Parts: sequence; C-alpha cells; structure tokens
Amino acid sequence: MDRMDRVDFKPTVFPQLTAGDMDEAADAYAAAPLLNCLLRELAEPTPEPGVHRLRADGRMLRVRGTRRPVEPEVYTGGAWHRLTHRELVAFAAEELRRSTGAANSELPAEMTDSRDVVAALLRVRAGATPPEDPYLRSEQSLITGHPYHPAPKTRGGGPVGGWLPYAPEAYTRFPLELLAVREDTVVEEGDTRALDTLGRAPAGYRLLPAHPWQLTLTGAGRAIRDAFADGRLLRLGPTARPFWPTAAVRTLYAPEDDLFVKFSLDVRITNDIRRLWRHDLLKVRATDAATAAAFAAQDRPAAWLSDRGYRTADFAFEELAVLVRDGLRDHLVPGATPLLAAALVEGFDGNPLDRLTEPSAWWAAYLRQVVPPVLEAFARHGVVVEAHLQNTLVAVDAAGTPVQALFRDAEGVKLLPGVTRAAGWERLVYCLIVNHLAELAALLAERFPGTDPWPAVRRELHRRGADHGLPEIAALLSSPTVPGKTNLLLRWTRADGADARYVPLPNPLAGF
Repeated sequence: MDRMDRVDFKPTVFPQLTAGDMDEAADAYAAAPLLNCLLRELAEPTPEPGVHRLRADGRMLRVRGTRRPVEPEVYTGGAWHRLTHRELVAFAAEELRRSTGAANSELPAEMTDSRDVVAALLRVRAGATPPEDPYLRSEQSLITGHPYHPAPKTRGGGPVGGWLPYAPEAYTRFPLELLAVREDTVVEEGDTRALDTLGRAPAGYRLLPAHPWQLTLTGAGRAIRDAFADGRLLRLGPTARPFWPTAAVRTLYAPEDDLFVKFSLDVRITNDIRRLWRHDLLKVRATDAATAAAFAAQDRPAAWLSDRGYRTADFAFEELAVLVRDGLRDHLVPGATPLLAAALVEGFDGNPLDRLTEPSAWWAAYLRQVVPPVLEAFARHGVVVEAHLQNTLVAVDAAGTPVQALFRDAEGVKLLPGVTRAAGWERLVYCLIVNHLAELAALLAERFPGTDPWPAVRRELHRRGADHGLPEIAALLSSPTVPGKTNLLLRWTRADGADARYVPLPNPLAGF
C-alpha cells in the first residue's frame, strides 16, 4: 500500500443539481448503492482509509465517503484511475464473473437503466412541485432508493415516456383506469368494498380498477384482449380522483378516500417482477389476519395497515389483481403526521431530522416506537414483520418527535412455524437492525460527529428481550456479526427475488 496516494475522506456530498451537472449527479446517485453492494459482498477493507481489496483477484478499489460512497477509483498500472459509472458497471460485472463463474447480461443493463432513470427523474424534479402533504412528500422523495441494491431505480428498460407518468419520484399523481368485470368471472377474498366506491358498474358487472401502466404492459395479451372482445371486461374510463404513487411504485394512495390500493406491475423493481402472484394472494388474508391480531393485542400505539382483501378476474388472475389496504386515519394517534422511514434517511423538505441540534432524545423516542412492536409480534405471536425502511411509517408530533410506528405489507410477512424460528429471527434482524436502524444510525453519526447511536439501540433491545423472554436478544448482543442481504449476488445468479441470502457483517451492537 506504500505506493498508493493518501487522501482525506469527508462525508459524502452529492453534486449540486444545476442544469449543467445533472449527468454527474445521476452518476453519483447511481454509483452509491452499487458501490455499497460491491464493498459488502465482494470486498474487504484494508488499513488504508476508503481502500478495499476485491476478493476474487485482489484488485484495489478506493471510494470517498462511507454511508453513500462516491468517486470510485481502481488501482492499476501504479496509479489510481477514476471510474465513470459505465466503467463501474463493467468493473462490477467482471468481478462478479470472477467470483461466481457465471455470466449475466441482464444485470449490467439494469444498472445502466437505473442510472438513466435517476437522470430522467432529476431533470423532471428540477421543474416539478412536490406535494404539499408531508406524508406524500416523504413517499415520493426517494431518488437513491434501496442503498444496498445494484439497480434500485430500474424501470424495466422501457422508454422514459412509458414509466415517467407513474413515477412517485417525479411527484406524479394520476387517475386509475376503471374497468368492469362480469360478475361470474370475479375472484375476490376479504373486504373489497372500497373498490365499489370508485365508480358505478353496469348491471351484472363489478368494478375493477387497474393501474394504467400495468394495463399498457398486459392489455395486449390474449386473455385480456379476448375478454374485452367478448364483453367479460369493459372500459369505463378514468376514476374521478387521482391516486398518488408511493415509494413502492405499484402501491397508490388516494388521500380524499384514505385508501391504499396495490396492483400487479409486470416490471422488475429491485429484485422482483412486481406482480401480485397467485400463491401470495391465496395466503395473504391468513397472513394479514395473524399480523393484525398480533398488533391488536399490543398495549402501545403501533399499528398494522391491513391488506384487507383483493379482487381480480379469473381469466387474468395475477395481471389484473388489486389489493385493498387500510388507510391511515383510523390508525394514527391524534395530531401525528406519518412519514416514510426511508425518507428520513434519504432526506426531504420537512424531514424532522433537519430540526435536530442534538439527536439522543429523538433517537430514543424513535427506538421506543419502532423496536418493541416488532419484537413482541415475533415473541408472542410468531409473526416476522418485514420492518425495513420502506415498510415502516413513523408518525411524529408537532415538534417532530416520533410518537407512533405503522407497519405494512403482508406479502413480506413470515409466520412461524411456516419458517423456522432461526430463519424468522435472521430475517427480523436483517430487516429491523441492518436494513432499518443501521441506516438511521449511520446518518445520525454522520450529521452529529462524535455521536454513537448504538448504545441506545442495545439498551432498547436488552429491555425488550427481558420483557418478552427472548433468548435471541442476548445472542444478538454478543454476536460478532449480523446478516446483510446479498442483493448483488442474488441478481447476478438470477435467484428468486424472495430467496434471501446473507453475508456476515460486523455487528455494531457487540463490543460494548
């Protein structure tokens, strides 16, 4: 390492988003999560600040910043060479081939598409007005997205005009396409009455709202085309009111109706084609009921947003499925404002973290709201909530202090003994500790130098472990490692999106 230049490393600062440097900004936004994946899954740190050794061939990769690394450089020919985003994608693909022995042409294309999506979003946002509602603003704020995914913003590689009108990050809202499906072909389970308030169906038909992008993607298929032709399916026009896409893209919210609806979307977003798969729909009511019961039994303000029913057509069961989710008003404590937890990390106008001058009281309040309900659901009910950043809403009072946590998405919930207790606990630790709390802790440590957020996490876990008799807590607090999901390797090896695999990461909770 003697021949390598030494540099001073400072916290990540992305370029200013002026007209002249949109491409540079897009490169920085897109490089950060890809670099996070490379460093987590394929590299090891060296004693040199910011320098990492790639395991497959020993090459050296240097970055600036820690939480959101930028400015990647590779050491070759006796000097450091800066990598453009295109070169970084090629570098990552070469390292993956050497590490796995497998080839993959899809993922590099997704990485490039993700970067191009970010560039398009930055151009649109420069002249767009964000929503006034702080909740909607938080849902539509995520330009980086998943900080440990190689292509967090890919939109299927299609033309910009195909996806941009439906992109939450572009501050969009739009009406749904309202269909009528003949009654004898309707398939539904649970409480879907909210769908019937969106319009009026002809006699003998039921309303079936559709995401306009999904209808474009699948409407030319034979099953749907034939259903329109023979009258099993009718077009009624757009809904009277618009819906706002949330961070999940395919889940939309109508504030006036306080209604969430979730659709199939035949586009790969992060690890999955985001279709409402038949096997998931057939079990969602049982999973949701168990989760709702686990939260209802708790003596705290935490809430579960129930996926209370779905409706579809038997001739296009997955393509036209729509899931109805609880709204916010009946669950929120009085006077509280819900905010997407992922937005607290990424930043948005109205972020309560921007008001802090000292984080300890705020952080303690946050932990009190978020950690206990997840642990209690596991300990007393065998429910593994997928409490990652995009599935968690944190409601704050007028001062910005967390007063409630709300969780969502029954599709990601696991139930014991459907999964083993060990597998369930591993997933809980990854979602809650690594994906969620570690991101906020890193942000607080970056914003408030000298602050260590982890003792407070340790105290909260220790307290709740004693409350619920969870032996896993003591093991977690003494373990040298915690599980980090390997999204880069999962996508490169074309693993199923639900097939979580983990790499051991240093445990920030240990060593106190």
